[in-house]
Amino acid sequence: MNENVRLTAWVRGHVQGVGFRWFTRANALQIGDLMGFASNLSDGRVQVVAEGSRQGCEQLLDWLRDGDTPGRVDGVTEIWGSPKGGYDGFEIR
Repeated sequence: MNENVRLTAWVRGHVQGVGFRWFTRANALQIGDLMGFASNLSDGRVQVVAEGSRQGCEQLLDWLRDGDTPGRVDGVTEIWGSPKGGYDGFEIR
């Protein structure tokens, strides 16, 4: 059974001002079953929260780590949890 999960990821590197959030949203929409957001943090990281199938979240995490992302990703830290809901699609914040 593919239960729904919540992925929270913090992406380090040159990831602000390069369209990173826009591409993250586009990729999440392409995966298809993800809700959540991507937002810039004051320390230069981008936080990505995605809720949906574990497979979809893992696909997004793989893309964040190794995909054809804009800018430069130096590292990704993630935690997994239970979905909290309340998202209407996948948005940029």
